[in-house]
Amino acid sequence: MWIEEQNKLTRTFEFKNFVDAFAFMTKVALTAEKMNHHPDWTNVYNKVSISLYTHDEGDAITEKDRKLANAIDKVYGSSSLFNR
Repeated sequence: MWIEEQNKLTRTFEFKNFVDAFAFMTKVALTAEKMNHHPDWTNVYNKVSISLYTHDEGDAITEKDRKLANAIDKVYGSSSLFNR
């Protein structure tokens, strides 16, 4: 579930291993590029933490962030892609 904190939408995703986490990040990167809206994220082994906010709007949460969050949820929901 996405959490609103400090003018950001944040969520951490957990996977079985690093390879699955990296595969998720790759799919999210392609999705974000198509939307021309890019996440602030970190990856440590099997966890990917994502923060979404719009720099052009004063580092605030906008509709672009909500749309990207929904798209990321769809990628994550593709359970056949990852061994969680």
